[in-house]
Amino acid sequence: MPNDDAENSEQPKGELVIRTIAMPADTNPNGDIFGGWLMAQMDLGSGILASKMAKTRVVTVAVEGMSFLQPVKVGDTVACYAWVESVGRTSMKIPVEVWVQRYMHTEQTRVTRAVFTYVAVDPSGRPVPVERL
Repeated sequence: MPNDDAENSEQPKGELVIRTIAMPADTNPNGDIFGGWLMAQMDLGSGILASKMAKTRVVTVAVEGMSFLQPVKVGDTVACYAWVESVGRTSMKIPVEVWVQRYMHTEQTRVTRAVFTYVAVDPSGRPVPVERL
């Protein structure tokens, strides 16, 4: 999980990795956005950061601590922020926070967070060392 500073933050932490709008096709029968859709956005965004860091193909191997704090509604602007927390030989841990700007409002609200783990792989899918600067 992100550290206590991130937990108590009133502002997004990390790099903006994806921004989209929640649409009616992404809702459950109650009219809220599916958690799976939100998780997919987080995976897409943090995967962008992971592949940029590794300079190769990456695969998601784990998700830790997914907590849904608030519902996401149709029309909300959904923004995923991520940062590299740690880098191992072939893997990276990337915390992701999702903040929404409610339709027709200006303030942002954090709605979920999780830590994604990626492994760098070669074209055959075998783990390879993360390229370091």
